[in-house]
Amino acid sequence: MPGSLGRFLLFTSAALMLAGIVLVLVERYRIPVLGRLPGDIRVERPGYSFYFPWVSFVALSLVLTVILNLILRLWRR
Repeated sequence: MPGSLGRFLLFTSAALMLAGIVLVLVERYRIPVLGRLPGDIRVERPGYSFYFPWVSFVALSLVLTVILNLILRLWRR
């Protein structure tokens, strides 16, 4: 049991570190990513604005699915 908790903490900290590095690089090089992808719905009118980032949601879902599948496959070995 303690070994599995240790693995979980290592994978979680590695994932958080990787996410932090990606966010720093995205901000530094001003790469348009989540929230500003083509296909995200944005409606702005005087006194009204509506924003629904559905393409960003789909992209994030695909990336997280791949990452979690890889982690779970490594975990079961």
